[in-house]
Parts: sequence; C-alpha cells; structure tokens
Amino acid sequence: MNYVKEYYEQIKSGKIITSRRVSAVYKRAVQEIERSGSNPQYYFDEDAGEHPILFIEQFCKQSQGIIGEPLIIQLWQKAFIQLLFGWLERGTGFRRYRETLKLVGRKNGKTTELAAIALYLLVADHEGAAEIYSVATKKDQAKKIFTEAVNMVKQSPELRALIKKRRNDMFFPATASVFEALASDSNTLDGLNAHGVIIDELHAIRDRNLYDVMKQSTSSRRQPLVVMITTAGSVRESVYDNLYEYACDVADGKIKDDTFLPILYELDKREEWTKPKMWIKANPGLGVIKQYKTLVSFVERAKNNAADLPGVLCKDFNVREKDSTAWLSYEQIRNNAVFDMKHVYNTYAVGGCDLSATTDLTCSSLIIRKPNDKTIYILQHYFLPRARIEHLEEKNTNEAPYKLWAERGLLTICEGNRINYSQVTEWFCQMRDEYKIDAFKIGYDRAFAGYWVDEMKANGFDMEAVAQGAFTWSQPMREMGAAFSDKLANYNRNPILLWCMSNTAIKKSGLNNIQPIKITDKRRIDGAVSLLNAWVLYVKHYEDYMYNVG
Repeated sequence: MNYVKEYYEQIKSGKIITSRRVSAVYKRAVQEIERSGSNPQYYFDEDAGEHPILFIEQFCKQSQGIIGEPLIIQLWQKAFIQLLFGWLERGTGFRRYRETLKLVGRKNGKTTELAAIALYLLVADHEGAAEIYSVATKKDQAKKIFTEAVNMVKQSPELRALIKKRRNDMFFPATASVFEALASDSNTLDGLNAHGVIIDELHAIRDRNLYDVMKQSTSSRRQPLVVMITTAGSVRESVYDNLYEYACDVADGKIKDDTFLPILYELDKREEWTKPKMWIKANPGLGVIKQYKTLVSFVERAKNNAADLPGVLCKDFNVREKDSTAWLSYEQIRNNAVFDMKHVYNTYAVGGCDLSATTDLTCSSLIIRKPNDKTIYILQHYFLPRARIEHLEEKNTNEAPYKLWAERGLLTICEGNRINYSQVTEWFCQMRDEYKIDAFKIGYDRAFAGYWVDEMKANGFDMEAVAQGAFTWSQPMREMGAAFSDKLANYNRNPILLWCMSNTAIKKSGLNNIQPIKITDKRRIDGAVSLLNAWVLYVKHYEDYMYNVG
C-alpha cells in the first residue's frame, strides 16, 4: 500500500487541506517515487516503508483513553512514516533519510508517535546493540517519550515479553539494544553510539551543543535516524529557529539535501488563525486526535484576550511568536534583507552604545542612511567578558550561543571579567577608518560611560549623553518600532539583535510614555537599548543628520 501517493492524491484533489510546504514535499516525493527506477542512488520500497506502520499498529497499544486498544495511526502519519523509512540506498539497502523535522500543532499525537517510532527502532530495525535516546534540555522533558513507550509496552503482551524494563532504561535482549532518556544535565553525553535520537519539542532546547553532540553520536551507525517532532516556540535564536529555517529551505527546494525530510504543518499566513477551514493546516489530527471544540475555545479566548494570542498562534498554529509581553511580534522584527560593507562604505551614521557595568553584554550600534534610499541600515557589534561565558558554562545555563556568535565575528570575547571599553572604541574606529563610516554623533548612557567617553572624544568622536527613561525614549521607540514593522530597518539579519529585540517588552507610564524592559530577568535586551540610544539622536538631530547625508 502506497500511503504517500494516497495522501498526496487527497491533497491534490482538495479533500485534505494542508500547508503549502507539506504539499510541496509530498508532490516532490511522489514524483521521485515514480522515477525511482531510474534513480542511480536511491529507490523506494513500499514494504520497507510499511514495515514500521505494521509494527506500530500490531504491537503498540494505547496507554491513554481506551487503554490496551491497538494504536491505529492516521493517513498523514502513515504517509510520513512510509516516506521516512521507505527510501533506501542502492547497493546497501540502508535508509536514505537520516534526519527529519516534523512541525505540528500541540495535541496532535506527537508524543505517542515518537514513542512508537522509538520502540520500532529498538525492536524491529535489525540493528545490533542499538542505542535509542530520547533527549531534551531537562531530564523530566526527555522522560515524557520514554514514559509513554514504557506504558505502551505494559499494555502490549508481545512487547512486554520481549522488552525488559530496568531502572533507567528499556532493554531488548535479542539484539542487546537499549532505550534511555537523556538530557543536557545528564552526567555525560560523551561516548554515545546512537542508532536513534528522538527529540520532542525541539523549540525548548536552547543549547545547540546538545543537538550537535547527539547528531554526531550517530556517525558510526549504518542507518541512524534523528527524529524531531515539535511545535513552534517563543524563544528566538534557539536551535529550533536554525533547523526550522533549514527545513523551510529544503521544503521550498532552495537547498537539496537527500538525507533530511521536512514535514511542516503550519498556517501559510498568520491571519488564517481566524479561519476554521485553515486550522487543519497546522493540525492534521484535528477532529480525530485533537478535539475541534477545544481549539475553538482557545481561538475565541485569544480573540478577546491579547495575552492568550501568542500562545495560540505559536502552539496551535505554528506561527513563530514571542512571549505575550513582548514589544513587537516576531514577524514585525524579522527582516531577511541583507547588505555588504561595500554598500555602506563612505557613509554618514548616527551611533549609540549600551555599556554594561561589569559582566553583562555590551553593544555598539550605527544607524546609516543613504541619499534617495528609505532603508535604515543598522550595524552592530557586541562584547562579553570571557568570565561571563565560563560562568554560564559552569552553571550549565545556556543563555545564548555566545561562542557561535563570536566565531561569526558578531561578538568580541573580552579577556577577564570585565568589558574592555577600549575594544569598543576600536570597533567605532574600525568602522570609520576602514569603511569610511563617519559617525555624526554617538549616544551613550552617562551612568556607565566613565573614562570611555574621554577616550572616544580623544579619537575624534562627537559624544552626546542620552538620558535613560520613558521621557527620552518614548517617541524614538515608537518610530524605531514602526521602522521594523515596515521592514525599513535592515540589520543584516544580525541574530543577536533579533534575539535582543525578541526579549524586549514595554513598560508604560503616564498617559503615553513607554520604555524597554526585559521580558524576564534572564533575557538580554542590550542590543535593543544600544540601538534605541542611537535612535534618540537620529530623531533629535534628524534634519541636521539628513542634511549631511545629502
């Protein structure tokens, strides 16, 4: 039975409504299947793809609802599993796909599906001494899949006879295979030889290292599989954002990766959240696995309570949002436009800086306008003491991928436990001397400036103190927000600024005053504040600045 073709035929006929990317992936899959006889590298084997489906429906039992009943999976799930397991390499017969990201709204059976796939990899995938791991940042999250699998085994006489539940794992004696839950706070992740890696709710994993370590642990296996099923998340610049964007590029055909399978159930447009016929795009199990009336109640509440909307958009419809208290939505902040340094060479800028007191993030900003160009170009560079990074590593607190950003040249790691303000000065000098970006004025917070202002003045910069507060920030903050919303702010896809802006909420005072605050104490907004300090001077001296721009 070819479930892939059956599923796509129903999509093509309009009987099943799904997202643009899911439709594109299955259309391409069917075309590849029809041409698989002439494919020199891979071939599609219906029976191999159906094998895990038969295993799941015959041996996996429901552990919730009608306990002990056979687990019957839906067509959209069968198509996914058959596609994932049915493509094989010519010559070896090993699986083509080594990694998959499946995005689906909450309460569409993610945990059950992952647990069933994990049991198949443990028992029926013909791999000697297979190591299967359910992983997450915290052990409690990692154990959700493992616990569901344990409960399935308890309800299945056949699996109960084959699998032994031990203290920390499940053991399949026939092939000496194990299934275990692991987390980044486990004693060690070194030395693993994973055959299967199961990741539930990828968006909750902030530490890219956890994903990288687990993926690398599969390198010596013949046909390893990394399976990720998740909803969207509200934490930006996590590993989820990176993998989601990669999955989008693969689904859209922008990147060719024969070993990565993206299945992205999501709304195609944000405004579709108010159109019930479109809800199934992000919820393929709606009406069968997920209760329709429950989703109706969530949507109606979100319509009447703005605080509930980000959660519904994010978790039920996979629209990337931020926390409900955030200043701007993710879509307002996000801008894919980029530029190179040649484009802003020999220009006039307004600068700003947010200096940290001791160990926090410091950011330098430049706002650049060009003649006859409405775009506002933004350059930033960040600074962080090495002691801060080491402290976060010791506490196993993965606040942000600082080392990765440093490798990309977006952040300077200052030796010791303080920011070296002279390195901040050096960046402004580099922009002026190497790229001929002449700073009209540079705004700063006088509270933390100290000797730095004198050093900057000695290097020829015109410095102006910016009072930090609602009275000064309100109007520039509104104008800055409007520029981002209208996609006039081109920040060269700087991920640190995107992260800082996503962490920024607003505090209201009086009738019409606003100022930036952190969503939570653990989030950083230094990039947004640095840019806002520059924006204050941009607004204050707009006519003089634009006169110099020409």
